[in-house]
Amino acid sequence: MFTGIIQAIGEIASIEKRSGDVRLTVFSSSLPWDDVELGDSIATNGVCLTAVAFIPQGFIADVSVETLDLTTIKHWQKGTAVNLEKALTPQSRLGGHIVSGHVDGMGEVVSREKDARSERFKLRAPKSLAKYIAHKGSITIDGTSLTVNEVDGDIFDLNIVPHTLDHTVIGSYSPGTQVNLEVDVIARYLERLLMGDKAAESGTASQMTESFLAQHGYLK
Repeated sequence: MFTGIIQAIGEIASIEKRSGDVRLTVFSSSLPWDDVELGDSIATNGVCLTAVAFIPQGFIADVSVETLDLTTIKHWQKGTAVNLEKALTPQSRLGGHIVSGHVDGMGEVVSREKDARSERFKLRAPKSLAKYIAHKGSITIDGTSLTVNEVDGDIFDLNIVPHTLDHTVIGSYSPGTQVNLEVDVIARYLERLLMGDKAAESGTASQMTESFLAQHGYLK
């Protein structure tokens, strides 16, 4: 588990294709490595990766075909900058929100503009994920815990303060940039709970609609 508070920016040192999937080497001179052990999880642009080996100031991880399909890793190259966060411990401060590192899908930056000292970003989410994104709710963008400012259909707004721009890869975003999205885990579980016994039926995993909510008394 993670908090969505980025600890360092690293870069992809190498990408090695292996029988259909990928082995990554990630380097960072600014992330403390002294407490990272073999098998530990490290969120890399929001993707939970397991350290299978180490290099000086870096780690090596294997990436499955499913992860390649669902995340921006498929577009990474040697030198790509990535947000890094080590897994939280019982002593960690939960400064962001509960983040699993299990990316739900990819979004796209639609626009970026100045808003005093901050910057305002509009992003488009896949239609299958838009229902989980709420005004003033939490969302994880490339591993960064953020608050949603506005929502309009599948478009949502983020106000990014200077510190976050300077200390995450968000500062490099421009219209067209693809990002990893993880919606609030509470929203995903709430959907299953609201479905009740229907959740156990085949083919009903993602059928939470307005008509379903109205039928069961959650909308008037």
